[in-house]
Amino acid sequence: MTVDIFTMTLAALDLEDAPSLTIADRLFDQLRQAIVEGEIPAGSKISEPALAARYGVSRGSLREALQRLEAIKLIERRANVGARVVQLSSTELLEIYSVREGLEAMAARLAAERMSDAGIAELKALLERHRQELAHEDWQRYFQQEGDLDFHFRIARGSGNRRLIEILCNDLYHLTRLYRCQFGMKSHRTREALREHELIVEAIAARDGELAEWLMRRHIRASRQATEQQLALSTAGHPPSAINGPRVRRPRRPTTRPPATPN
Repeated sequence: MTVDIFTMTLAALDLEDAPSLTIADRLFDQLRQAIVEGEIPAGSKISEPALAARYGVSRGSLREALQRLEAIKLIERRANVGARVVQLSSTELLEIYSVREGLEAMAARLAAERMSDAGIAELKALLERHRQELAHEDWQRYFQQEGDLDFHFRIARGSGNRRLIEILCNDLYHLTRLYRCQFGMKSHRTREALREHELIVEAIAARDGELAEWLMRRHIRASRQATEQQLALSTAGHPPSAINGPRVRRPRRPTTRPPATPN
């Protein structure tokens, strides 16, 4: 459910549901969601007095939340301009995909080695929910909101590498969602992506780190290529939401090991 943070009051934050969280923690979560989903538009100027009054919070709590948003690169400060919501370029998005390819491949390999049996069972249950959601709901809503990235988030967590989790979950995934919403981008390979997710989970469940790494790398690369084609066509005057991505064949589990990467 989408949260309208502009009309939300402090009482609506329902702090009693999470007593261990501070006001700044809850405010950070709500502002982050609003920015990522485009409720606070890209490029918008941040007015501390207006936000503090809107939420009924102190300037101190608000500044703490804004500092954290700046740390994960969702807002930026410029001299003589102040704080604004970031406005990404197509070049920055493709760079994010390139970084994700390497880091998420590593995360998949580590998850195959370290993820608990319970964690793998939860991952399989998540995919089953995704299958059901995609059979009954709007695929583009799944793509632009949390469905696709929730899968990647869980694998990152399953890697057990705290620094890797921090980079992926606290930085790159939020920027990816922000860009998708900012440009109204839609996926035309959701069915293929779900099948790729299934193969990755199969490799993780089999504790085959090498295969999981290879499949994840190929999955992110296919997503990057689809995005790159949409961006290229959009510069020719077509809106990203109206552009079909490239047809990517459904990946098959290799009968042999993936080729070794040359040194």
